[in-house]
Amino acid sequence: MNWERETSRVLEQEHRENLELMAQLEARLARAGRNVNLAEPELARLLTQLAGHLEREVARHFDFEEQELFPRLQEAGDGDIVALLTDEHAAIREVAAELQPLARAAGRGELAAADTPLLVRSTMELIERQMAHIQKEGMALLPLLEDLLDEDTDRELAMAYASA
Repeated sequence: MNWERETSRVLEQEHRENLELMAQLEARLARAGRNVNLAEPELARLLTQLAGHLEREVARHFDFEEQELFPRLQEAGDGDIVALLTDEHAAIREVAAELQPLARAAGRGELAAADTPLLVRSTMELIERQMAHIQKEGMALLPLLEDLLDEDTDRELAMAYASA
């Protein structure tokens, strides 16, 4: 979609990057089936990338939405979508908190074999939750921002997010 607002464009770009990472992980894990080889260099790279993403980007992205965008939407009368997305953020954060240290250890080749099923299960849960969440934001949040934000507010938000 071609968004007019810079805030929408930046968030959508992050969504695309996130979906790409999730798709790569899902494909790699699906190919491996029950024989996940954490020593495989590509999988280790993806898990290291995932760990970094969970450390930095999930918190940054969600915090920005919750602190800067959701209050504006709430004031505009869009509290239902705010409540839904906030609940989803909490659920994703919970999975991310469990998954991040597992992914970090796996990326370094230090994950205990007994923890591999938990890593795979948590990764697949994160993928499912993230994909559904991003779809909702693309269909609801971003269009609402297009209508809600004026040019000056959009510029200020985009600059603030870029420096976060």
